[in-house]
Amino acid sequence: MIYDFETVINRKNAGSIKWNLMQQMNPDVSADIVPFSVADMELRNPPEIIEGLKKFLDETVLGYTETYDAYYQSVLNWMEKKHGFRPRKEWCVETAGVVPALDLMVPLYTDPGDGVMIMTPVYYPFKMVIEKNGRRVVSTELIPNDDKYEIDFEDFENKIKQPDVKLLILCSPHNPVGRVWTEEELMKIADICLENDVFILDDEIHFDLIMPEYQHISMGRFEKKYIDNCAICTAPSKTFNLAGMQVSNIFISDFTKREMLRQKLGFSLLNIMGMKACEIAYTKCEEWLAQLLILIRDNKDYVENFMKINIPEVKVYELQGTYLQWMDFRFLGMETKELEKFMKLEAEIFFDEGYLFGEGGRGFERINLACPKNVLEEAMERLLSAVNNVKKRGNAYVGN
Repeated sequence: MIYDFETVINRKNAGSIKWNLMQQMNPDVSADIVPFSVADMELRNPPEIIEGLKKFLDETVLGYTETYDAYYQSVLNWMEKKHGFRPRKEWCVETAGVVPALDLMVPLYTDPGDGVMIMTPVYYPFKMVIEKNGRRVVSTELIPNDDKYEIDFEDFENKIKQPDVKLLILCSPHNPVGRVWTEEELMKIADICLENDVFILDDEIHFDLIMPEYQHISMGRFEKKYIDNCAICTAPSKTFNLAGMQVSNIFISDFTKREMLRQKLGFSLLNIMGMKACEIAYTKCEEWLAQLLILIRDNKDYVENFMKINIPEVKVYELQGTYLQWMDFRFLGMETKELEKFMKLEAEIFFDEGYLFGEGGRGFERINLACPKNVLEEAMERLLSAVNNVKKRGNAYVGN
């Protein structure tokens, strides 16, 4: 079956967060503009999920429903088949999302004022859940090296050794810089954290979205002592565009930490439709994912080639995993808010601004490639026109 990755879906007035943000940022935005910010897809969901949910609704009663055997089996089989991770059923704690799970685990596994490390620039809700819970953000900055980022392990280890640092929130694959960490890098992280009694909240939500030259290594493949020192956070949401279904699977082998999270969740149940969507995704949508990855790869190559030919001053970092491309626009010489206005008001381009991800992201932009290619092509032409106008003016953006 050939899946539809070409239809453009207008999500205006449908409650989409990124479409609403686009309208707020530029109320006069052209009617045919599609945003490239928040990490959900501008693509139709797998038809197997839509049809499966319709059938499910015809046959079920929407009463109180807890997770069931077929759900667990679909999740466990996916982890083993796709990631070589063989979790036990009892390790799985179901939550309404990875970020809500992090928001619960940070205060559970630390005390007020403790340090929680992040590797910046990084997905900005990490910092938000740390600060919201009265913990101290400890940042180690990733180092740009040619067309990819690397870990500054000297700085990483020095900061991990601080006695009040109790947690590391690891982004694997990394959002926004697109790195797929190697087994050697992950083992080094795991060793340093274990030696210093630092528990790892391992966010692997993008683990299925890997370019063909690379392989995601789950920490669930490591020795038991390492697995016991982390919570492996997974979800079908990024892979199959199911964020609105609010379903995630957090694997915690350590009994005490797992029960702490279960107790905090209390009487919480997953949404019945989210559970069924997850089950269908993991049992019937593997071919859809394979074709999606071809689209992401094609869009990635298109952006790289477009910039190389038309705006070579833009540094495009290698996308190894996720569908989020990281690009350096500092050549424009604009301050962060000035760059944001230029993008959203003059170019009518709605990326995620790099400064959101930390100091190291200032002057950068993150573009969501999970969209029809023609939408991406139109956006790149608008961007080129706006950049050329800036060059002709010989100055920075001068809009209000």
